[in-house]
Amino acid sequence: MKFDKEGNITSFERKKTELYQELGLQARDLRFQHLMSIATRNNRIIIRMEFLKAVVTPEFLLILDYRNLNMEHWLFQELASQLSGEGQLVTYSLPFEFRAIEAILQYWISNLQGRLNVLQPQIIETLEALVDPKLLSVDRSKLHILLQNGKSLSELETDLKVFKETILKILDEEELIEELCLTKWTDPQVFEESMSGIDHAEEMELLLENYYRQAEDLANEARELRVLIDDSESVIFINLDSHRNVMMRLNLQLTMGTFSLSLFGLIGVAFGMNLESSFEEDHRAFWLVTGIMFLGSGLIWRRLLSFLGRHLEPSLPPQVPTLLKKTHPTAGKIEVKNDFKTEAFMSSRSTLTNR
Repeated sequence: MKFDKEGNITSFERKKTELYQELGLQARDLRFQHLMSIATRNNRIIIRMEFLKAVVTPEFLLILDYRNLNMEHWLFQELASQLSGEGQLVTYSLPFEFRAIEAILQYWISNLQGRLNVLQPQIIETLEALVDPKLLSVDRSKLHILLQNGKSLSELETDLKVFKETILKILDEEELIEELCLTKWTDPQVFEESMSGIDHAEEMELLLENYYRQAEDLANEARELRVLIDDSESVIFINLDSHRNVMMRLNLQLTMGTFSLSLFGLIGVAFGMNLESSFEEDHRAFWLVTGIMFLGSGLIWRRLLSFLGRHLEPSLPPQVPTLLKKTHPTAGKIEVKNDFKTEAFMSSRSTLTNR
């Protein structure tokens, strides 16, 4: 699909050999690549962005393999108007290649922004449902959705990283920026205007920096989502550990209660044997033995619970001795008092000796 300066669209088919011979390129320049790249060859700009592959010249923009469902709306309704001067581009006063590059970069940034706008509410909604402290278990369907969204977020972060690295690679080389200004080297009038004050290389650098900052903002938002996912996973694990500890504590309490009843249940077992004694003739013996069993079991269970509570509660930090808090002037005063006492003791001793 071919777009000229006036926004006219022409669709045609060419063999690969015929196309790169017509454009004055080589076969490797039109090779399909999934990674993003922006390169210049023989006064042509070759742009690759996953499913988008384009060739920019000073007169027209050529979109290769355009039969993609994600690109039809942009190609047929937006790109032509943008190139003809009816869109919202800021490079209408500059040569055609500036408009073509800005339109492609704007489309790619909009695509990345749309992917982020779709992922962000889904991730936040899923995390709010998973982090609820009232839930005793985790919904597996929510975890599956979060896993898919996390995978999509990782792909988005990778695409943003590749986009930034590609733009930054051009910004670090002044020669690459100069090569992107195609009209400056083909039209003498444009070259004279650039020499008189309009530097196309600076305009191209500002254009690339603008979209680099937009990609950096999107990367920061994606990074915040990643941090939110990691923090939410920590909260989920803490909630599950808390519920697990409650169940383990309850199980331990019930085990201690069973142990207490079994221990004093031996008294009932002893009286349940087929042996005769004088206790079975007394009507109060049954209630007395039963009371001793339950009272002893309760006391032992209470003792075990208090022992469990003392060993599960965190120990208090050791108190700092008050002597360590005294400052050096106080220590000096103490020494003076000790010297005074020593002198007083020696004087009284000499008095006694004289007497």
